[in-house]
Amino acid sequence: MMKTKIFSLALAAISTVGSFTFAADKDIVDTAVAAGKFTKLAAALGAADLVGALKGPGPFTVFAPSDEAFAKLPAGTVETLLKPENKAKLASILTFHVVKGKVMAADVVKIKGAETLNGQRVDVKVDGSTVSIDSSKVVTADIACSNGVIHVIDTVLMPVSDNIPAVADKAGKFKTLLKAVKEAGLVETLSGTGPFTVFAPTDEAFDKLPKGTIADLLKPENKATLAGILTYHVIPGRVYSEAAVAAKSAKTVQGATVAIKANDKGAFVNDSKIIATDVDASNGVIHIIDTVLMPPAK
Repeated sequence: MMKTKIFSLALAAISTVGSFTFAADKDIVDTAVAAGKFTKLAAALGAADLVGALKGPGPFTVFAPSDEAFAKLPAGTVETLLKPENKAKLASILTFHVVKGKVMAADVVKIKGAETLNGQRVDVKVDGSTVSIDSSKVVTADIACSNGVIHVIDTVLMPVSDNIPAVADKAGKFKTLLKAVKEAGLVETLSGTGPFTVFAPTDEAFDKLPKGTIADLLKPENKATLAGILTYHVIPGRVYSEAAVAAKSAKTVQGATVAIKANDKGAFVNDSKIIATDVDASNGVIHIIDTVLMPPAK
């Protein structure tokens, strides 16, 4: 009850910011163009060939950055993105602002995040009178369109551009995992389009293994065994935490199945505790675990 009341106050606050003229019988693109506040967004949609898609039946939910939001980007960013050679990157950014379905503001209290058409997901947070989508604030909500709804935001959202190995490398706590991935010849695979879901053991997780285990696995003659262990940590597709727990199990790239559960002690994959979830990468998602998973003996 209290959570709903807080959100109602937040919605009242953001709905009074600025003025917006719209008609519910117009589609998302025509509504944005008619408003006169989204010239940069309209130009970007045209350059990325996404106008037709967002004029389709949908429904879609669009977190629409205003011209003022685009103006916050470093000088020259928009002009660079609009170049033909950057079409794919621009499309990736724009689809990161779109969610399938018509998600009205009242539904925000029910979710912590939403998967976008880009594949990655945005975090949703309500804090007093502020509703945030990742690091961007919603300034006007629930602009009804014939094929969905627009929520106006004050900052352009940027998806993660690093692939899984690059994200792990920047984190600084997966040195043993990355060394093992390299020795097993899996760097190129995990850098590919995927998408993949990786249960990533930290360096501390590898330290739990019996003394000499890592050194033994890194030997060239044990490459196949090492690859089998590592691929037992990978699931095809991008599976976020809620979906993983709901599924209760998942078949790994290695071929065997892992069990996934959540209880009052936390979330687990087999007997390994998941200590952080939903770390996005350009080609998948990472869930961090505290124990190395060992595939069952054949």
